[in-house]
Amino acid sequence: MSQARTAPHLTAPQPAAMHAAARPDDSPPQDRLVAVAAGQEVPSEVHDRVLAETPVLEIDRFNLWYGSKQALHGITMPIPNNQVTALVGPSGCGKSTLLRSVNRLNDLVQNVRITGDMRLNGDSIYDPRMDVIDLRKRMGMVFQKPNPFPMSIYENVVYSLRIDGENNRGVLDEVCELSLRGAALWDEVKDRLHDSALGLSGGQQQRLCIARAIAAEPEVLLLDEPCSALDPIATGKVEDLIQELRGRYSVLMVTHNMQQASRTSDYTAFMYLGRLIEYGATTDIFTKPVLRETEAYVTGRFG
Repeated sequence: MSQARTAPHLTAPQPAAMHAAARPDDSPPQDRLVAVAAGQEVPSEVHDRVLAETPVLEIDRFNLWYGSKQALHGITMPIPNNQVTALVGPSGCGKSTLLRSVNRLNDLVQNVRITGDMRLNGDSIYDPRMDVIDLRKRMGMVFQKPNPFPMSIYENVVYSLRIDGENNRGVLDEVCELSLRGAALWDEVKDRLHDSALGLSGGQQQRLCIARAIAAEPEVLLLDEPCSALDPIATGKVEDLIQELRGRYSVLMVTHNMQQASRTSDYTAFMYLGRLIEYGATTDIFTKPVLRETEAYVTGRFG
């Protein structure tokens, strides 16, 4: 059985808590998901292997409300550096809300209130002194539906450099090629870089959006269900790309597809009704989770 521990915050918990969390007999007397649905506080199970990694992003006791409705409850989790981390859970469990909170897209929503913090390489994301534009330059964001700009393939890729004032053609050409190669798209578009990006297929457009994101050398790459609008062949290519990005970029990905999470991610976090339930290495979450509730979800018995 995989070791796990109750993690009220990102610092190492007490050994006694670790051993208690690892014993199923010591779990709460009623089903955890029923307890969560009833509004009770339930501790998260965070595996030792996650806590042993160096984090690029630390989410620390993060709560979020839309008006009077609380959408996220005390989320505490480190996101390992240069690894792929998948957020899974039923629709409405808070996966995308958490992802959008990382680059403060929820700032644009009225009546949003947060407590807790997130830290990107030690810098508080929600510090009042944090420049949100500069923060978003440190992250890449890819949405469910491909959203290339209505300009050429080349200009899509180098857009972030353009807005920073870079006009050296040699630099732009190099970044364009490296980014398209990194997104496994170069060989398909190298002879039509100045054609409109809107003429690409859906899968190519999504890989172009990933190339545009990595051109800025982000500290973390955020993917919000990047394959949900793609056909199976295009999905396979994007999944292959995500696996190629492993080790070079820190990726935080939301997905509804359990097979996709198992194929592409190093770590998986199971969320339910705005709470983190269990978080560990993907192989452990899918083959030997600590909690029976996690096993029920990943094996398709509910959700």
